[in-house]
Amino acid sequence: MKKIYILPNLVTTANLVCGILSMIHSLQGDHFRAAWYIVIGAVCDSLDGRIARFARATSAFGVQYDSLSDLTSFGIAPAILLYSFAAQDASLGMSAAVLYAIGAALRLARFNVSVEEKDPTKLAKIRKGYFQGLPSPASAGLIVTTVLVQEKFSWFPVTSLPMIMSALGILFGLLMVSHVPFPSFKEVNWRSKGKAWILLVPVLFILSAIQAPELTLFFTGYLYLVLSMIWAGYICFLRKPQEG
Repeated sequence: MKKIYILPNLVTTANLVCGILSMIHSLQGDHFRAAWYIVIGAVCDSLDGRIARFARATSAFGVQYDSLSDLTSFGIAPAILLYSFAAQDASLGMSAAVLYAIGAALRLARFNVSVEEKDPTKLAKIRKGYFQGLPSPASAGLIVTTVLVQEKFSWFPVTSLPMIMSALGILFGLLMVSHVPFPSFKEVNWRSKGKAWILLVPVLFILSAIQAPELTLFFTGYLYLVLSMIWAGYICFLRKPQEG
């Protein structure tokens, strides 16, 4: 076996551990901790690739290991959390959890081979800077934030919660394997110049996250989902005649 880079793979391992701990807490009924472990795993996932590129420590092993960790933390762990939290009382609960996990697995497998394949979709022209389908960390984040706000604020009626969670699991599972473009933000040039007021955006986000982390993550996640869907509709229906 070839030698591996320690630091980036150590961060990837932390992501994997968070996914396993989340599943354990979900099975124990501690959904609050289970949700936050997935959030921590997402933070680790956002760091391992950047650390690897910064340290020039990228490898094929790291790519595959990262995908397996992502499937655990953002595919299987959210599915178990979804089912354990509310969907277990619904007739569609088990199917929703399974569909979500399968969608995450297909999403990650497609992402791994996308570099070697040509994009056959009509959205090929805008592929750069976008994910094809809802990213699995974002999908897991939407499940997690829904659980967190329900745990703290009880927004949804208990009688309707199983159906709501089942519907979300099915929706996010389908969006992960769709061709809908979702911004990746990987192409953002953080060294570019801009207006001074733009600095207020991250500051306000940090302050709101400190004051109300559950609400901040919830509204940020669903705002990302809604705006991405609106943008995808604009591209497919309004810009299509002009491009033809």
